[in-house]
Amino acid sequence: MKCVICKQGQTHTGVTTVMLARGEATIVIKKVPADICENCGEYYLSDKISGKILTMAEEAIKLNNEVEVIQFAA
Repeated sequence: MKCVICKQGQTHTGVTTVMLARGEATIVIKKVPADICENCGEYYLSDKISGKILTMAEEAIKLNNEVEVIQFAA
C-alpha cells in the first residue's frame, strides 16, 4: 500500500520497535510485525497486532516498572 504519511513510499512487511508511554511509564516492544514505509519509515499495525501490543503494555504497567522492554511474542 502507499504510505498515507509521506505519500511517496510503498509499505513492505517487516518488524519494528513500538514505544508507548503512560504517565511515568515507558513501554518498548521490539520485533513487532508491521507494514513499514520504504521512504519515511512510518509503520502500520494490523488490528490483531495492535490489540496484542496494548495487552502486553497493560500487563507491563501492572508491574509498576518505570521502563519496560519486551520482545513481541506472536
